[in-house]
Amino acid sequence: MQEIAKRLKGLRESVGLSQAKIAKLIGATQASVNRYENGQTSPPLKVLRWYADFFDVSMDYVFARTEQPEGKLYEHKPNVVGAIARDNKELRQFVDMCFDPLSPVSEKLREVLTQMLEEQHK
Repeated sequence: MQEIAKRLKGLRESVGLSQAKIAKLIGATQASVNRYENGQTSPPLKVLRWYADFFDVSMDYVFARTEQPEGKLYEHKPNVVGAIARDNKELRQFVDMCFDPLSPVSEKLREVLTQMLEEQHK
């Protein structure tokens, strides 16, 4: 919570706004903003979203998960093997043990095997 508090204070100070002005903008009291910035109270999600929108930063940045204002960029990689073999524990174990996870070829082989299994289940 202290990291979020520091981030909120830093964002406010970066544009030279007072706690009272931010409070007025978000519809809160200056005392509430003070508690948010000192880590005494967790701000509601709606307030955190407001900060992200107002300062044009990501929620990752507000939550101090990154130093990049645009946030972390994730590549969505669904667990296809898990989806295929959700009800088949033995199949999932077989696929996992077939390939050494440290091997650079492992991921490609896993993708090919997964694709073949998907085609079989259609």
